[in-house]
Amino acid sequence: MFEVRSDEPKYAFLWDKETRQKNRYGQDIELTQDDDSLRNVSLNINDDCGIGENPNRYKQHGFYFNADNCIGCHACEAACSEKNDNPAHISFRSVGYVEGGTYPDYQRLNISMACNHCDDPVCLKGCPTRAYTKFAEYGAVLQDPDICFGCGYCTWVCPYNAPQLDPVAGEVSKCNMCVDRLEVGLKPSCVSACLGNALEFGVIENIPENRVEAKAEIPGFPTTDITQPNIRFQQTVPTHREMTRTDGMPLKYHRDDEAGIFKPELDAKHGQAKHWNWKKLLTSHESAHVIFTLSAQAVLGAFLLLVLSSILGLEALSAVKESALFSPVLVVMFVVLTIGLFKLNMHLGKPHRFYRGFNNLKHSPLSREIAGVSAFYTFFMGYVALSFFDHGFMQILASICAVLGSISGALGVYYMVKLYQIKARPFWNHWQTATSFYGSLFSLGGVLLGLLTIPFTDSALLIRTLASVTFIGLAAEIIGHIFHTSDMRKTSSEGVASWYIQNTRFGKSWILRNVLLGSALAITLATILTAPEHLIASYLWVGLFLIITSAAAISRSLFFVTVIPTTMPGAFFWKNKQFSEHALETGLAEMEQVGVEQEVHHPFKFDELLETIKTTPLKEMIRQTKDIIFFK
Repeated sequence: MFEVRSDEPKYAFLWDKETRQKNRYGQDIELTQDDDSLRNVSLNINDDCGIGENPNRYKQHGFYFNADNCIGCHACEAACSEKNDNPAHISFRSVGYVEGGTYPDYQRLNISMACNHCDDPVCLKGCPTRAYTKFAEYGAVLQDPDICFGCGYCTWVCPYNAPQLDPVAGEVSKCNMCVDRLEVGLKPSCVSACLGNALEFGVIENIPENRVEAKAEIPGFPTTDITQPNIRFQQTVPTHREMTRTDGMPLKYHRDDEAGIFKPELDAKHGQAKHWNWKKLLTSHESAHVIFTLSAQAVLGAFLLLVLSSILGLEALSAVKESALFSPVLVVMFVVLTIGLFKLNMHLGKPHRFYRGFNNLKHSPLSREIAGVSAFYTFFMGYVALSFFDHGFMQILASICAVLGSISGALGVYYMVKLYQIKARPFWNHWQTATSFYGSLFSLGGVLLGLLTIPFTDSALLIRTLASVTFIGLAAEIIGHIFHTSDMRKTSSEGVASWYIQNTRFGKSWILRNVLLGSALAITLATILTAPEHLIASYLWVGLFLIITSAAAISRSLFFVTVIPTTMPGAFFWKNKQFSEHALETGLAEMEQVGVEQEVHHPFKFDELLETIKTTPLKEMIRQTKDIIFFK
C-alpha cells in the first residue's frame, strides 16, 4: 500500500461523505450494484494484496477543475510526472490555455487536463490488445503498458490526449488516477500539488466546498457525447465571445449563445499561401499506413475481380484465369500484399508482439480489421500455392480458399473503413472515407490487374473491362472528395481546420492530386469509348498505372497528415505540434528538457517472440485462443 506520511496535510485527503445515485449522463455512480463478486478484490498495488478502506471505493470518481483559480504554474504536471517517473517527453497531465481579447482587456484561460476516466472509454473499446480495463474501484480506466504493442490507436480515438505513445519505449501509458493513493484516502498527486486550489477530486457530481458550479464543458474542451468524461468545471469569470489557441492549431472557439457552449471554428493563422511540403507529406509517421492500406486494397480488388469473374460475367477476366499469366499475376499480387503487411507490422512500437492484435475482436474495429486482413492473407497464400496444381482435389481446395479469402478480405476492408470513422477525428468521420477506400479497391485493383495482363495479351474486351472497373473506382473517389471538401469547409468542428491545412500547407500537392484523378478519369473514359490498339493500350496502361498510384499515394498521405483530432489546446511550446516539428528539425530535441523526442525504430525481436512461446504453458495458450474465438 502507499505509505501515508505522518505530516500529510489535511487538504491532501479525500473529502467526500454523501454522494448522489446518478450522474448527469444517467449512469449509476455506484459501480457494483447488486454484484458482490466485484467487491473486496485487491488491486494488488506493488504486489500488496490488501484492500483499501475508502468508504466510496466502488463509486465513480472524477476530477474537478476550477478554471477561475488556475495560474498555469504546471505544478500538477510536475507532481504527476514525478509520481509516475515519466521521462521529459511524456506527461500524463498537461496544462494548455486559450486566450481572448486584446490589451488592456486581455484574458487567458488555463486548462489542466489528464485522463477523464470516462463512463464510455473509447480507448478501452478501440485497443486491439485489451490493454485497458475499467475498474469497479473508483471507476478508474487503467492501462497496462506491458500488454500494449504500440499501435497508438487509443491515441486516435481519445478526444483528450490522455493516452501517451512513447516513441522511445514503443508503448502507450496514461494517468492511472493514482489508485494507490486513493486506497489510503489520499487525493491524486496532481490535486495535492495544485498551488491555486484549482484541481479537486472526489466522487463525481459532488461539488467541493466553496465551489458553485459543476459544468461539463469550457472553451477548448471537446464535446462530452463522445466518451461521457468524468470531469467537472467551474468558470464563473465571463470570457470573451471568441477564444483562440496559442499553439499552432488553426482553431478558435466561438460562443454559441443559443446552445450556451463554445464551438470550434477556423483560425487561419498561417495565411492562405499554398505549399508543396513533399517531405512532410510522403515521409510522415503514418507512411506505413499509407503503404499498407493502398497495397491491401489494390490486391484485394484485383483478387475479387479474378475469383468472382465467372459470377460477375466478366469473360475477359475468366480467360485470364485459364491462361499462363494467372499464376505469375497471383505471385506478384502476393508480394505486393506481403510488403504492405510487413511495413505495417514494423510500424508498431513492439513489432514482435503483433499477435496481440487479435485480442479484442469483441469491441475493437482495429482488431477485427487485423483479423480480416490476416485471414485474407492466409487464404490468398493458400490460393496462390494451389494455383500451380491441376489436380481436381487441389482445385477444390483452391475454390474454398477463394471463397474464404473473398469473405475475409471484404470484412477486413469494411472494418478498415470503420476504424477510421471515429468521432474524435471529424475529418475522417465522413462517408468519404468509405468512398475513398472502396474506390481504391476498384481503381487500384483494376489498374494493377491491367498492368500485369494487358501488355501480355491482345484482348480489346479485357482492356474495356478493366478500364470500366477503374473508371467506377475513380468516379466514386472523386464524388466523395467533392462532397467531403464542401462539408468540411462548412463544418463547425476540427474538420474545418484539417480542410484549411490541406488547402494551404499541402495546397499544391492537393491540387496535383485532383489533376491526376481527373486525368485518370478522362483516360479511362477515352479507353472505354475508343478501345485503342494493343500496343497503344499497353503504353497507355503503364502511364495510367503511374498516374493512379501517384494520385492514390498523395491522397492517402493527405488523409493522414491533415487530420486534426478533437484535442485539448496546448501552450506556445509545450504540447504544440508545430514547435515539436521545429525542435526536431533544428536539433532542439536533443535537449531533454525541451520535452520532444525523435521516434526510435524498434526492430523485430524474434528472440523475445520465441522466448514468449517457450515460456507460455500450452494450457494458457489454449485458454487465450478460446477467449479470442468466443470474443471474451
